[in-house]
Amino acid sequence: MAGWTWEYEGYDPAEVRLRESLCTLGNGFFATRGALPECVADDVHYPGTYAAGCYDRLTSEVAGRHIENEDLVNLPNWLPLRFRLPGEPWLTPDTATVLDHRETLLLSAGLLERLTRYDLGEGRVLRVRQERLVHMADPHLAALRTEFTPEGRFGALEVEAALDGGVTNAGVARYRDLDGRHLTHVHSGSTVPDTVWLRCRTRTSGIRIAQASRLLSEAPVTLHEEKPRAAQLTRLHLTAGRTATVDKIVALYTSRDPAISDPLHAAVDRVGRVAGFAELVESHRTAWGRLWRRGELDVPGEAGTILRLHLFHVLQTLSPHTADLDVGVPARGLHGEAYRGHVFWDELFVLPYLNLHFPEVSRALLHYRHRRLDRARTAARDAGRRGAMFPWQSGSDGREEAQQVHLNPRSGHWVPDHSRLQHHVGSAIAYNVRQYCEATCDTEFLHTKGAELLLQISRFWSDAAAYDPILGRYRIKGVMGPDEYHDAYPDAPGPGVDDNAYTNVTAAWVLAHTLDVLRDLPEPRRRELDEHTGLDRSELERWEEVSRALHVPFHDGVVSQFEGYGKLAELDWRDYRRRYEDIRRLDRILEAEGDTVNRYRASKQADVLMLGYLFSPGELRGLFRRLGYGMDEATWRLTVDHYLHRTSHGSTLSGLVHGWVLARDRRAEAWTFCQEALRGDIADIQGGTTGEGIHLGAMAGTLDLVQRGLPGLETRNGDLRLDPVPLPELSSYGFTLRYRGHWGVRLRLERGRVEIAVPSSGPGPLDVRLPDRTARLQPGETGHLPLTD
Repeated sequence: MAGWTWEYEGYDPAEVRLRESLCTLGNGFFATRGALPECVADDVHYPGTYAAGCYDRLTSEVAGRHIENEDLVNLPNWLPLRFRLPGEPWLTPDTATVLDHRETLLLSAGLLERLTRYDLGEGRVLRVRQERLVHMADPHLAALRTEFTPEGRFGALEVEAALDGGVTNAGVARYRDLDGRHLTHVHSGSTVPDTVWLRCRTRTSGIRIAQASRLLSEAPVTLHEEKPRAAQLTRLHLTAGRTATVDKIVALYTSRDPAISDPLHAAVDRVGRVAGFAELVESHRTAWGRLWRRGELDVPGEAGTILRLHLFHVLQTLSPHTADLDVGVPARGLHGEAYRGHVFWDELFVLPYLNLHFPEVSRALLHYRHRRLDRARTAARDAGRRGAMFPWQSGSDGREEAQQVHLNPRSGHWVPDHSRLQHHVGSAIAYNVRQYCEATCDTEFLHTKGAELLLQISRFWSDAAAYDPILGRYRIKGVMGPDEYHDAYPDAPGPGVDDNAYTNVTAAWVLAHTLDVLRDLPEPRRRELDEHTGLDRSELERWEEVSRALHVPFHDGVVSQFEGYGKLAELDWRDYRRRYEDIRRLDRILEAEGDTVNRYRASKQADVLMLGYLFSPGELRGLFRRLGYGMDEATWRLTVDHYLHRTSHGSTLSGLVHGWVLARDRRAEAWTFCQEALRGDIADIQGGTTGEGIHLGAMAGTLDLVQRGLPGLETRNGDLRLDPVPLPELSSYGFTLRYRGHWGVRLRLERGRVEIAVPSSGPGPLDVRLPDRTARLQPGETGHLPLTD
């Protein structure tokens, strides 16, 4: 099927880590990197399996201090399956001659195929074909089929399959000085001759983990004790032209799973009830077919193929199975150990897509935040604030997981990490509450958990804002904006900057939006909320005042990233590009030179321009007007131009935001940034980071660029609002969405028109608003609406 496969040809050790990340298979409960089953973790290969929400906390000595880190745990490796001629070394692409090698990701079916031909000498060639799945229908199952076909005269082939409990977290080079031994009490055994099991637990969180594996072979299967592995052996007799097949079926459970008494019993019982590999493939394909229908996307050419790959990885991290779990959005998916599997603000880029396809998953991800509301309130109290201060990095229980120091690999220095000052994560949560509720009309959530989140986040912003009588405005000091390069003023004794524009404007929006939500609450629920939180009229009056009087700094006619930004030095961008070529991580370059990026007007990624990503032009003008500032088209264009030339794009999110903003501004260069966002992981533009885990926010953001950005789609007050951007490079595309009970609304945009088909099973008419007209479409009706440029 054209555009539904992702393929790698040939064996290149330098590309292995990248391929392993992009060939990861998962189902929202767990995922396994696309490592070759015959290879162990080393400088080239890194097999890794991660279960959503399975964290463990260890203490390491770093730069003379003891540092706690909570990691998403690398679970026992279920993949190992190696083979050899009797008495000879095990075959791997690194130790044997490879004639051909190909890896193919079948997106439509959720399968990874691998084909390798090994030259064994003396005219003997071994053809190895494998098919792998992590089951999308039953989230606890995975399977590997291996077919051995000899070419030339052959005899016996020894095959060993194993469960390996001797793994550590070692997938990110700069973390290797930290303790990564998370598994302990590793035990193994067998039940029936074809089944082995392995159990262990995490060292501090005490999560019990169990795996069971069945090996199905045409030859007898024997057990092989080799702790900390549970191994099985089979000896195949190969004859030329005849294929011998070995199937490995695995079940994985943890003590965090619902409706079980013991993970080991559950794993052994489940793996024993599987009829075989073919049965698993059939139900797995069916489950993936349902997901593709709900996330249907019709974009032509290479862009369409990349978008399907992005959706594939989003769904492997956040599938309908996620709705049953207490997990957030891991910034690097379940694809590796970068960022230690932590939850940042990336849901800001992920939920807008999920809201319109898998709203039950969005709701679960918002529940993750609500369950940690008390922890966020504790953090605020400890900081001397009211309300809820959500952490920049979150893990199992919602405490702040951001690092105190981080390693600059360019200089080898451990430098202070002040990213925990990015309090705007609270505004991102509030924004997602609004977006989810608008898309779903889930008033039950909005009136209960949603209102509680909004109230406590607003309470924090109101308390953080201090009145400045000289300015006659409120100010929020000592923060860090989305840019992340500026964590302090030059030569300042402490960290933080004042009045970050993005932080202040979004805080004003949160306060205003929360006031609207509270006004619309049913009176009995409002009374409950007031009683539970101690909310009174005087506090609401302060929110109203702060929401209209937060300070937004300007310089030279443009919005300043923060107060004092306009006084910083200009960087010689041309010189740094000449000397270093790739300056995406300009902060590391300058630190290695004994300098600091805090001295310059230089940004890692979009900061002020993030406002144009979150809010439509009309909504943004309204926000600035409420704050008492003018924001006409000319001012915004000058602001965009200013930062466009002063951003190094050290994050995969940067190209996405710039492409979105420039497209809305109808700039010719928009597609260049859109392409960078599309290619961020497949081209590994951040220099090796994709091999440590994909960038989930950027992948989901590209999907949302097609879903909301280019069509100008907004879900507001029960209407679908469209204001499409005519992008020459993508003039025809379509997608399906789920909106307020309508399953399968189809939109297709062509030059000069938009076609909208409302399913006949919908709950009622659908109102569609274009800039110059409104249309009401009945269930079963298709509308063809002309567009004006």
